[in-house]
Amino acid sequence: MAASSITLSTQFLHLSTPRTRVCLSSCSPPSRRTYGLTKSIRILIPVSQPKNRRKILLLSVAAVGKTPSEAEGMVGEDSAEFDFSKQKTSSWVYFTVILAVVLYALYYLWIDNSTGFGKSFIDAVSTLSESHEIIMFSLTLIFAIVHSGLASLRDQGERLVGDRAFRVIFAGISLPLAVSTIVYFINHRYDGVQLWQLQSFPGVHQLVWSSNFISFLLLSPSTFNLLEIAAVDRPKMHLWETGIIRITRHPQMVGQVIWCLAHTLWIGNSVAVAASVGVIGHHLFGVWNGDRRLATRYGEEAFNAVKNRTSIVPFAAILDGRQKLPKDYYREFIRLPYLAVTILTLGVYFAHPLMQAASFQLHW
Repeated sequence: MAASSITLSTQFLHLSTPRTRVCLSSCSPPSRRTYGLTKSIRILIPVSQPKNRRKILLLSVAAVGKTPSEAEGMVGEDSAEFDFSKQKTSSWVYFTVILAVVLYALYYLWIDNSTGFGKSFIDAVSTLSESHEIIMFSLTLIFAIVHSGLASLRDQGERLVGDRAFRVIFAGISLPLAVSTIVYFINHRYDGVQLWQLQSFPGVHQLVWSSNFISFLLLSPSTFNLLEIAAVDRPKMHLWETGIIRITRHPQMVGQVIWCLAHTLWIGNSVAVAASVGVIGHHLFGVWNGDRRLATRYGEEAFNAVKNRTSIVPFAAILDGRQKLPKDYYREFIRLPYLAVTILTLGVYFAHPLMQAASFQLHW
C-alpha cells in the first residue's frame, strides 16, 4: 500500500495512528525557535486514510514555532499571517488582472441597465409585493439561500469541477446578488415606516460610526486569503485559531450583527429592520453551517479542540478561562491584513456619498 510520511514531535505520541509503522529518526539539537520540540519520529500513514493524515498534518504544522503552551494544544491555523518572503509578484499581478476583469464583467453583465440583468432581477423580485420591506427581506433571503447553499455544496462541487472552478462559480453567482441587495437597501432605506428618529441625539453619530468601524474589523477574516478568494492560490477551507478568533470563533457574524444594529439604530425605519432581520438570520444560520462544515472537513477531534477554546459570543471563552491569551497577544493584530481592513473601513466611510449617488442613478 502506498504511504506518505511526516515528521511529528513527541508531543503528539498520544495520537491514535491505526495501521501505522513507527521508526525512530535522528534529529538536530533543540533550537530556541521550536522550544525543544525537535526530537521526532517518522510515521508512515497509508494514503487510504485521508482524514487521519489531514488531522495529524494540521497538528504538526500548527505546533512548530509556537510557545510551549500553544504548541501543546494548538490545532488551528495562525490567522492573518502574511509573510512577504513567500509572496510572488506574479501572483499579485494575476490578482489585479482578475479583479479588473471581474469588476468589468459585473458592471457590463449586471449593473449597467442597458446591458446587464440586474434591473430585470430587481423588477422580478418587486413583483412579489408593493411593500419595500417584503422586497428587501426577499432579496436578503435569496442571497442567503444561494450563498449558504453553494457553500454547503462546496465539497461535492470541488470534487466535480475542481476547487478553482467552483470558487469562480460561487463568486460569479453570489457577487451579483450581493450587489443587488446592497443597492436596493441604499435606494430604499428611507422608504419604510419611521419607527424612531435618533440621528439628532448627541453621541448617536459617534456611536454608530465606532460600531461600524468595529464591525468591519470583525469582518477581517475575508482579507486573510485574498489570493484564494480570487482563485490565484488554490482555495482552502481554513480552521483559524489566533487573532480575532480568540475573541469570537465567528467574527464575521458578530461584525455583521453590529453593522445591522448600528444602521438600524441610525435609520430607524421598517426597511432597515427588514434588512437586518434577513442579514442577521443568514449569519446565525452560517454559524451552525460553518461549524458543521469545518467538523466535516477537519474531523470532529480537531474541530472540537478549537471549539472548546473559542466561543461564538465575543470574549465568552476568555472570561470563563477556556481561552488563555498570550502575553504578546496584541502582536497577532499587527499584521498587514488588519491594516488593509482598517484602510478599507475608512475608505468605505468617506465613499458613502459616492456609493449613494451611484446607486440612485441605477433606479433599482
